[in-house]
Amino acid sequence: MTRLEQEGEIAADYLEGVLDIADLDGDIDMDVEADRAVVSIVGEGSSRDLQKLVGKDGEVLEALQELTRLAVHRETGDRSRLMLDVAGFRARKREELAELGEQAAKEAKGSGEPVKLRPMTPFERKVVHDAVKAAGLRSESEGEEPQRCVVVLP
Repeated sequence: MTRLEQEGEIAADYLEGVLDIADLDGDIDMDVEADRAVVSIVGEGSSRDLQKLVGKDGEVLEALQELTRLAVHRETGDRSRLMLDVAGFRARKREELAELGEQAAKEAKGSGEPVKLRPMTPFERKVVHDAVKAAGLRSESEGEEPQRCVVVLP
């Protein structure tokens, strides 16, 4: 078993415990993407109950991801870059952010001026940076957490 598969297994065990404690139904899917373990909790029917694990704007999801990374670190001794998704929240968010990055790139190209976006989480900024790069432009992050944002450069 590779290191990333091991991270996924540890995370899945931890998250099964969380689901049991919260009395929520969900299945755990594991994968490896871009040199990081990706673990998803998917609903068996309506994912409405799982929305409790997402919270407002993904705040609960972010906290649960950090707790899961800590559980992996406790078992392996290594820092984890594991990505957690619940009920497809991150997948939908990734699509929206990629579109935002593409639009900001078009705006920066058209105006010749830098385009500053709203403050974002590290995950959100990464998706936007990737979309801007794919559009052939450069971007950088500026500011301090939690007000750190992406600036797209023409």
